[in-house]
Amino acid sequence: MVVHDLNKFIKGWFIGPFLPTLDPNTAFECAVKKYVAGDYEAKHYHRVATEYTVIATGRVRMNGVEYGPDSIVEIRPGMATDFEALTDVITFVVKTPAVIGDKYLGEV
Repeated sequence: MVVHDLNKFIKGWFIGPFLPTLDPNTAFECAVKKYVAGDYEAKHYHRVATEYTVIATGRVRMNGVEYGPDSIVEIRPGMATDFEALTDVITFVVKTPAVIGDKYLGEV
């Protein structure tokens, strides 16, 4: 068994075509992301990738809608969203396919 430290990866992204990574996979990217209450990410979208965000702990607001533990938010290509941590939050995120640079600020 090999054990890795999530804190050694950038913003929780540990699988995907970037460095550092455990697997330079181009089929998908994976991250465990940790936020503190009040953290905010501006509205953005992907042209190619679908993003699945699992709310593991805490409460978030995305596009004005609140989500809590066990919610899985699917964001398809061309759908824009922002992200606000209403409490301390841990998410698990999968993006597929993994496309470097496929993040655009604002609305489509």
